[in-house]
Amino acid sequence: MKLALGPLLYYWPRDETLALYEAAAAWPVDIVYLGETVCSRRHLLRLNDWLALAEQLTAAGKEVVLSTLPLIESESDLKAMRRLIGYAAEHVGEGMHVEANDWGAVRLAVKAGIPFVAGATLNVYNSDTLGLLADLKAVRWVPPLEMSRAMLTAMHVPQGMDTEVFAYGRLPLAYSARCFTARHYNLQKDDCQFRCLDHPDGLGLNTREGERFLTLNGIQTQSGRVYSLAHHLPSLTGVQVLRLSPQHRHMQQVVEVFHALRLGSLTAAQAATRLPRLAGEVCDGYWLGREGHHLGVVSSVGDNP
Repeated sequence: MKLALGPLLYYWPRDETLALYEAAAAWPVDIVYLGETVCSRRHLLRLNDWLALAEQLTAAGKEVVLSTLPLIESESDLKAMRRLIGYAAEHVGEGMHVEANDWGAVRLAVKAGIPFVAGATLNVYNSDTLGLLADLKAVRWVPPLEMSRAMLTAMHVPQGMDTEVFAYGRLPLAYSARCFTARHYNLQKDDCQFRCLDHPDGLGLNTREGERFLTLNGIQTQSGRVYSLAHHLPSLTGVQVLRLSPQHRHMQQVVEVFHALRLGSLTAAQAATRLPRLAGEVCDGYWLGREGHHLGVVSSVGDNP
């Protein structure tokens, strides 16, 4: 089973972002996703910077995937996506892939004749759609984040297509043309003053009772708790890749936990104890077919709802 470092969902200062990928080059992850996947106004790293990182990580032996925006709002967004896919097409012989996060990106990847990863925001919930993507040269797919273990097991995955499951991080649940972080500060989206920089793990949204409910991340709404499937690893049959979404604190230790799990030097029960110390409150409800913030009872022998 491979480990993937998902695209950075937050807006960090340039130096911190570059430091993340410099460190990731030495981490035991097999795949690294690069690119802005939330808001096109986040441009402390330009496209040329992402492409330079792609070259560096490829040289370090990582499989690099260039991710596209899930919400295209302007001609400049479309132009950037075309350029990104064009770069991947030029380097396809080096194993370069793109992650298509909307169907326009799928169309451009097909037109360029390159293999691609079908991102979770394509919302693939049936085997017919998955078969269509396989015919279009999708080499891997990421199930929708709300998809349960039972639903995933029932999916017929075409031969030659890998399954990548979101296994750690705050779940990116929804996208909007509005910026919720800007709205929190009574700012217009076009004059947001880049307040996302003040919230490296998103802006927490609590219920009236003080319970963490959601996380606001610009135009993206995330889960309040960190989603983790570490303690479900023994039951992840048919899954070839685990995606770990970068968080601001303790990310290297999180990667090491998952690496130890796949090596068998750490048990699922031990991981269930260790990860909350790094991440805070965790959840796994969607995987169990329950409400998202739910956390199942963990045992050493498998999954329990």
